[in-house]
Amino acid sequence: MKYRLQAILFVFIAFMLGCNEYMIVGVLPDIAHEYHDSLSTLGLLVTVFAFVYAAFTPVITSLANRWRRHHVLLWLMVIFLIGNTWTALATNLISLLLSRILTATVAGAIISLVLVMASFVAPYEKRASLVSWVFAGFSIASVIGIPIGTIISTSFSWHDSFWMVTIITVIAFCFLFWLVPRDTPQFKSGLKKQFVLFKDYRVLLGVLFIVAICAADYTIYTYIRPLITSGMGFDNAWLNWLLFGMGIFFIIGNKFGGFLADRGGIHRLPIIYAAMTVLYLAFGPLLSFKWLAILIVALLCVAFSCYGSSTQLMFLDIAEKEYPQSLDLASSLNSIFANIGISLGSFTASQAVQFTGLTRLGYVGSIYALLATVLVIVLSRQYAGMRNHMV
Repeated sequence: MKYRLQAILFVFIAFMLGCNEYMIVGVLPDIAHEYHDSLSTLGLLVTVFAFVYAAFTPVITSLANRWRRHHVLLWLMVIFLIGNTWTALATNLISLLLSRILTATVAGAIISLVLVMASFVAPYEKRASLVSWVFAGFSIASVIGIPIGTIISTSFSWHDSFWMVTIITVIAFCFLFWLVPRDTPQFKSGLKKQFVLFKDYRVLLGVLFIVAICAADYTIYTYIRPLITSGMGFDNAWLNWLLFGMGIFFIIGNKFGGFLADRGGIHRLPIIYAAMTVLYLAFGPLLSFKWLAILIVALLCVAFSCYGSSTQLMFLDIAEKEYPQSLDLASSLNSIFANIGISLGSFTASQAVQFTGLTRLGYVGSIYALLATVLVIVLSRQYAGMRNHMV
């Protein structure tokens, strides 16, 4: 019974983090209206958040190894609560940017510690399923949190959307205090010994693959609201329903990714991302056919979210067998390099919008998708694990 409650709590924390990180995409137009700034300028809020997230997560995760995980997690949650509440109170762009930086500083370490704890509390045969559900928590944020946040923003204020996240954080903290596992094994070591993980070429291929996938995704996702309304021609009445639908397909992709992780993992992914490259190439020419365009977006959501369980289990497998002192750092690689990819993709999108407009973002995404396909093909040949699970 306690394992089930812990599993639900871990998914709920991912949902909380997802709301905070992704909701900014849905409320960008409202922030732009209040602060009288352009969407291309405010798109940098996404870029900066992702960059800080990626820069601080490995440092905090590695330093946190010196103290008990559950104590560190609770303190990080307090900092997250302060940062998100500051966002809700922000009255100008500088204040908003600083609050997002503070939140990004700890968000990656929170999910990394949660994933380590999840791998210890789950029976071995359920690890892939629980990891996929934790990643699905971010997708559930897309299904529920982002549409609700957008509705609150358009009906009241974008500030109130972040007050919603503050309430969710308080609830999560209370349950964490009760349910957080206090006996997960730790291997204490210095930063240098932990970062030896990056000398492994399989790890390097894996993180570059994640960067490419997330960069591809955020060339479109950063501007998904204007793409749906201005590019495809859907009115605002459809917007929240379509965002809701995208979240559903993200969840489907995460669960399908968990299915793949149990049946070959990394070795099943090349065909997925080759198909994703084709979908990106088709997005631009079919953008004016709004229902075809939204179908492509749905399939892209599935493809994008397939990788998480496979790469997470691969990193943990490599660390457990060869770099046990780097286990916490290995658990954070997905979130670190996903945010480097998000930062790269959102920055690329903000620049591309200025020069080529919204309609050609699919072509930009296809370049990153093709790179991801090549990287995962090479990775599949170099990483022998999971191959015996292929059926």
